[in-house]
Amino acid sequence: MYLDYFGFEQYPFALTPNTALFFGLSPHYEAIQTVMAGVALGEGVLKVTGEVGTGKTLVCRMLIKQLEADYSLVYLPNPVLSGAELRIAIAKELGIEQCQQHTLLDDIQKKLIEAKQSKRPVVALIDEAQALSDEALETLRLLGNLETEDSKLMHLVLFGQPELDARLEQHHLRQFRQRITFSATLRSMAKDECFAYVQQRTMSAGREEELFSHHQLVAIWRASKGVPRLVHQICHKTLLLAFGDNSQQVLNRHLYLAIKDTFDATKPIFKYPVLWGWK
Repeated sequence: MYLDYFGFEQYPFALTPNTALFFGLSPHYEAIQTVMAGVALGEGVLKVTGEVGTGKTLVCRMLIKQLEADYSLVYLPNPVLSGAELRIAIAKELGIEQCQQHTLLDDIQKKLIEAKQSKRPVVALIDEAQALSDEALETLRLLGNLETEDSKLMHLVLFGQPELDARLEQHHLRQFRQRITFSATLRSMAKDECFAYVQQRTMSAGREEELFSHHQLVAIWRASKGVPRLVHQICHKTLLLAFGDNSQQVLNRHLYLAIKDTFDATKPIFKYPVLWGWK
C-alpha cells in the first residue's frame, strides 16, 4: 500500500521474517555462531531460546541459509506431533517415501549414514520446540543417539520460548537435557539497538531519508520494550496511518494511535513524545 508513497522497494516492517533485511543484534550473531560452531564440532543437541518476538524464526532461517551448502537439512516448523508422527516427518524430510513403522528407525539410520558418507551430514532444525511432547522429546533423544565411532549422525537444533527451558528442568527429562551441549539466549533490544534497527530496516527497504524523529524512536522503543515483533507492528501501523492521512511525514498522532492499537505494547498516557509518560 505505502511502498511507492514512502519510496520503499519492499515492506520494511512486515511480520514475516525476511532474511534480506536481516539486522543481526549481538544475541542473534552469538546464537548463529554458537550453532555453527556446535555443528562443526559434531555436537548432538543445541538449543536457542528467547521470548516471543525476539527473532528465533529469523535466526533459524539465517542458519538454514548458512548451513544448506554443506549439510542436509531437516526443518520442522510444527512440532506438535507424537513420537511416531515425528519419526515419519523426519523420514519424509530425508526422502524416505515408504514409511513403515517397524523399519522406520533403521531406514532413517541408513539415510543418515548415506548423508554422512557423502559429506553432507544431517542437521534437524525444530522451531517452536517448547510445544514438543515428552514422547517427541524421547524420540529426538533416541535419534540423537545414532552415531558412528567418532561422531553423531544427526545434529539437532531446538528453537523455543523460555517454557522450553522450564520443561527441560523436569527430572524425567534429565537424559535429554544432559545431551544439550551448547545453548544461546535471545533478548530484547536496548535503546540504541532499537534506533539502529528501525533505521537500518527503512534504508535496506529502499528509503534513504529518515522517517522517525529521535523522540519518536524513543517512544517506539519504550512502547515495544525492545521486542522486534512489536517494533514491526507499531512501525507498520504508523506508516499505514500516515499514508491514510496523505502525510509524507510521520506525525506523533500517527505513532500514538499505532501504539494504542498494538495489544502488547506499553501504552503512553499523553500524546506528545517528550511528555507522553508511560504506564
